[in-house]
Amino acid sequence: MGEKIHTIFVCSDSVGETANTVVQATIRQFNASQVQVRRFGSIRTEDEVRALVEEAAKVDGFIAYTLVLPELREMMRQEAIRLSVNAIDIMGPMMQAFIDTFKGSPKRKVGLLYQLDEQYYQRVEAVEFTVNSDDGKDPSAMKQAQIVLIGPSRTSKTPLSIYLAHKGYKVANYPLVPEVKPPAIIYELDPSKLIGLTMSPEHLVRIRTERLKAVGLPFGAKYATGERVEEELAFAMKLYRELGCKIIDVSEKAIEETAGLILADR
Repeated sequence: MGEKIHTIFVCSDSVGETANTVVQATIRQFNASQVQVRRFGSIRTEDEVRALVEEAAKVDGFIAYTLVLPELREMMRQEAIRLSVNAIDIMGPMMQAFIDTFKGSPKRKVGLLYQLDEQYYQRVEAVEFTVNSDDGKDPSAMKQAQIVLIGPSRTSKTPLSIYLAHKGYKVANYPLVPEVKPPAIIYELDPSKLIGLTMSPEHLVRIRTERLKAVGLPFGAKYATGERVEEELAFAMKLYRELGCKIIDVSEKAIEETAGLILADR
């Protein structure tokens, strides 16, 4: 006959991720190939707690739990004693230490850690959206974007977009070139979500010259000449005035500073 399967019950009034993480870390410290973990989330009633402890007692397992509501923690404690089940309160002692040391009062609201995880997934979604909308790849995405950056090449559109995406904002950006008419959708957007980026001609020439060196193109390429830069900046400024959008000169600004100016109005 094979070895007996040992069962650990993870119980939570949220998703149980905290308790499960502790349990998995513990299991790795042992030769525990015959251990299974069963998770029970969204526990809300004393009857659910009672049934869970009874099930653990039947298989000689133990319980690791994170229950925020004191009445559920007390029921877990009483039932564990009654049925001789080992039940480990993962969060309770930490909350009590906080109360005893800092005289704080817990919110007693379930799922707060999960809400933080939701914010994380929102940021991931924002980054994915922004990457797929970079450099005018999908002009139609501008309608779904929360922020739309427009400007000539090398005015920090992409790094600024990614920075804002990590803040949770869906960002699209579009490069402006005098020879290419901007997509009609730009004129349909709310000007409040449009940001026109500009830069001093001297600064932009330096950046483009360095870019030419990096990609191995000849130093005298039209892309980095003062005349070309002046033409592109003039074209951009004319468009910004037509659109009525906010204009930011990014010449001497760090990405964080420019992002702060954009988010200050939101």
